[in-house]
Amino acid sequence: MLHAPQFSNQRQAPITLAVVILLGLALCAFMAKPFLGALVWSTTLAVLFAPFDLAISRGLGSRGLSALITAMVTACVVVVPAILIAGTLLNEAVRSAALVVPMFDAEDWTRLMGEHPWVVPALQWIHEKVDFPDVMRTATSALATWSGSVLRASFSGVANLLLTFYFLFYLLRDREKITGAARLHLPLSEPEFSQLTRRVTDTIFASVFGTVAVAALQGGLGGLMFWWLGLPAPVFWGVLMAFLAIVPFLGAFVIWAPAAVFLALSGAYTSAIVLTIWGTLVVGLVDNVVYPILVGNKLRMQTMLSFIAVVGGLVFIGAPGVVLGPLLLAVTLTLVQIWRSRAAASIDAPPQQRDAMQCP
Repeated sequence: MLHAPQFSNQRQAPITLAVVILLGLALCAFMAKPFLGALVWSTTLAVLFAPFDLAISRGLGSRGLSALITAMVTACVVVVPAILIAGTLLNEAVRSAALVVPMFDAEDWTRLMGEHPWVVPALQWIHEKVDFPDVMRTATSALATWSGSVLRASFSGVANLLLTFYFLFYLLRDREKITGAARLHLPLSEPEFSQLTRRVTDTIFASVFGTVAVAALQGGLGGLMFWWLGLPAPVFWGVLMAFLAIVPFLGAFVIWAPAAVFLALSGAYTSAIVLTIWGTLVVGLVDNVVYPILVGNKLRMQTMLSFIAVVGGLVFIGAPGVVLGPLLLAVTLTLVQIWRSRAAASIDAPPQQRDAMQCP
């Protein structure tokens, strides 16, 4: 009678421990939620600048000093230009958006229908389905609201920026300790852990260079052609093209292709041809040539899954979702691949070895 409770406790102990661990992890995630943006961006910067930090630490022989230098260099290379460019683009976009709304007045649609009767069915269908003036007014209002919120949240932005580099310093300095702790606590073998860390690194590089850098380049080239052709609000259209280029399956052509059609219907055939050639050969060249050069096969993700990861990350997480969305999906797919490899190895193994593999 005295041994029964001990047997019951021994059987319930693992379940109780698992519940307590899950509860602790949930509470930790809840506490870390306010710092999610800073954690994502600091981790991203730590991965991107890890080779530089490693080279500095080898020369100096001090992990702390090399991490401090790398954090300062990162601020000079990334943050300062980003703040200056983002402020200029945002102000210009808000100012230019008001120039775009008159381009979609009802009189313009009526005039185009009268000059080109053969496009009347298509234009009527577009005009019925899409209220362009309302869309542009909404976009203008959103940009103005965003600009105001950026100004109002300047203190929060500065705090997040400081936290990002605070975390970045310790991620760089204690990189080996953090990696060792993850290797110790994750139930993965050494080859499996190396496979997971390699996939994480590749996904971060692909998300930054393949998505953000290429999208910014496409938006800049598209806006430059809009300015050269004398189209109104080139900065506004360039910003929109950059944002659309972030989303897989869409891209900058969503902006420049209708603009080329609009120019052709307006009689500016030369400008329409130039814009089409530039958008197809130059802007498209960035996506089809520069992207593979920068990314290669690092992302290793089907287009539809990449679309869901990026858009879902943006919707549910915000700006950090551009990196965190694909990263979460890539980690999940890698763990599924590891599980399938283990299952296949267990099936193919002899019975004695299979029993040994199942034992802890």
